[in-house]
Amino acid sequence: MPALPSPRRLLVTGGCGFIGSNFVRFWLHRHPESRVVVYDRLTYAGRRENLTGLWGHPGLSLVVGDIADQAAVRGACQENGTDLIVNFAAESHVDRSILGPLAFTDTNVRGTQVLLEVARELGLRLHHVSTDEVYGDIPEGRRSEETSPLSPRSPYAASKAAADHLVGAYHVTYGLPVTITRGANTVGPYQHPEKALPLFSTNALLGEPLPLYGDGLQRRDYTHVGDHCRGIETVLLRGESGQVYNVGTGEEITNREMARIVLETLGGNQGLVRHVADRPGHDRRYAMNVDKLRALGWEPGCGPREAVARAARWYAANRWWWEPIRGGEFRSYYRRQYAHRLTGDAGVPSPDVSGGE
Repeated sequence: MPALPSPRRLLVTGGCGFIGSNFVRFWLHRHPESRVVVYDRLTYAGRRENLTGLWGHPGLSLVVGDIADQAAVRGACQENGTDLIVNFAAESHVDRSILGPLAFTDTNVRGTQVLLEVARELGLRLHHVSTDEVYGDIPEGRRSEETSPLSPRSPYAASKAAADHLVGAYHVTYGLPVTITRGANTVGPYQHPEKALPLFSTNALLGEPLPLYGDGLQRRDYTHVGDHCRGIETVLLRGESGQVYNVGTGEEITNREMARIVLETLGGNQGLVRHVADRPGHDRRYAMNVDKLRALGWEPGCGPREAVARAARWYAANRWWWEPIRGGEFRSYYRRQYAHRLTGDAGVPSPDVSGGE
């Protein structure tokens, strides 16, 4: 199959979120001649501050909008001459999906289909950013390959799996040029403090407990966001239409080890770790085979341990970014979600902390 054309004008949905904002920075640094339109609803996790220092770039602009608004997406693409949609936009927090799953269906499923419809109408290419969580819990001795069955076990993972199926169906039914990447647990700058590593890092810097779900022996492939962005770039430039590519290091560490590395990196007391009641349906292990992406010439720049340490150091150096987030909605959400867990723990409860991915 012939190679896909090199993209020049990108609509990056969710470009003010964690991975999306890192990708925008990465892409404009590597491809300064490109034009990137960030299309973002600017929810609690999508923040203009995530692109601080970049807003003056001549190739960057922002459209505030919802990916489920077909007319708005179509207009943004037409006005900017888009040739590629890169879809990072998603509700992504597993714990929030357990509390309010319908929002995840609205954005992750219907929103993705709206993007596919616009791409079909206008003859555009679409790249969809997915997650290793669509594969579900992986037994020891096995690794998920791109052709492995999808077996999601949380509302979040199920919504992402549904979106993946829609992307594949549009390729088969309409011949739409699409690619999918399924990323491992990604960590790095600008990740919202509700997620495990930034939560643990900011708690450690504040001297507060690090609440660890269950026994903490769940295994995850912590991948640095810079490596994830390079993986997406590799697929955009050298991937094959209709194909899925796993992005990760191919290694895993336990969540307990992640917490230990965070505390060692930031000089925190290991006694800050608190084991709290696990969440429903918590997958024990994620593990992917990444040989298909490696065959395109990509390699991760670091393993999970270094990825965790590098991310923790970023939070130590950038309190200006996360300290304002840890008040307001963040504080009330975690008090509501985790007060019962922390109260039931043997350690000292704190109303401002929680656990989760």
